Amino acid sequence: MQVMALMTGRSALLPDGKRTAIAKSPVAGPVRIGRLGLEGDVQVNRRHHGGPEMAVHIYPLAHHGFWRERLGDHPLLEQPGAFGGNIAIEDLDETQVRIGERFVLGSAVLEVSQPRMPCATIERHFQRKGMVAAILASGRCGWYLRVVTEGEAQAGDGLVRLADTGSSLSVRTVFCAVAEPARPASAELLAEIADCSELAAEWREKAGRKLARPEV
Repeated sequence: MQVMALMTGRSALLPDGKRTAIAKSPVAGPVRIGRLGLEGDVQVNRRHHGGPEMAVHIYPLAHHGFWRERLGDHPLLEQPGAFGGNIAIEDLDETQVRIGERFVLGSAVLEVSQPRMPCATIERHFQRKGMVAAILASGRCGWYLRVVTEGEAQAGDGLVRLADTGSSLSVRTVFCAVAEPARPASAELLAEIADCSELAAEWREKAGRKLARPEV
């Protein structure tokens, strides 16, 4: 699976005055991938973005077609980093990637850590309402990876899946079961998610809280 671009972002103001680094732009040449992500990439809100469990973000380019059906020919959809992704790739989505699964990119090794929880910054960035609800309903969330081995990579490198890594839980399965507290999910699935050691602690805790609700 060839990587079309590696992308980083800088702090900037949205039209409504909110400061964010959601817009990512392609990097020319090799880029260092450290424990906290791509060198030069900025996260403005460190409470909800960044850190070792959210070091690298992938939002599949294949989803841009889904968004064109809803937003029309929005100019941001011409940009590979419009949803805050650091790796631009066509050939994966949330149904095909499992929590804890590892990938080699250049000389770095990355591990899938959690789904990406959508927030209102996406709607402010695109200046369109309803995008968060559409992500929650469709499961087109993207995902984060932690950096297991630091290294260096560049556009054109392959993203190589390592065999025999990861849990049985896809990113889409975890997201759809946990992201919305009111969405039905079986106790068995929630227990499996809560016990998944490769999943980021915040999502395991969300699954545990949902499992403890009397209606589950």
